[in-house]
Amino acid sequence: QVQLVESGGGLVQAGGSLRLFCAASGRTFSMYGLGWFRQPPGKEREFVATISRSGGSTYFTDSVKGRFTIARDNAKNTGYLQMNSLKPEDTAVYYCAARFSANWGREDDYAYWGQGTQVTVSS
Repeated sequence: QVQLVESGGGLVQAGGSLRLFCAASGRTFSMYGLGWFRQPPGKEREFVATISRSGGSTYFTDSVKGRFTIARDNAKNTGYLQMNSLKPEDTAVYYCAARFSANWGREDDYAYWGQGTQVTVSS
């Protein structure tokens, strides 16, 4: 079992920054990859970014490349999503998820999910 708790969301103006946190417990943190997904209002949940177990590999959806970074601290059992140059279209509930699969782009690749944290970007 893996428990994930997101935090760090909030209201920010366009062009601003936020850092999301994903606190993990349960199974050994370094045994699974982490992903971030988001669900904009009235839309389906979508992939944002993922990081490998060691942190050596990262992947991003095109719309956030160059603005978002993903990181993890295996000693602190914590994952991070740094979001810069935020846009109103980044407004969504952001979810952290854990995967044991080598695949990473789909919700089905992830076995455990957090409850989400709201990010609102005003124009």
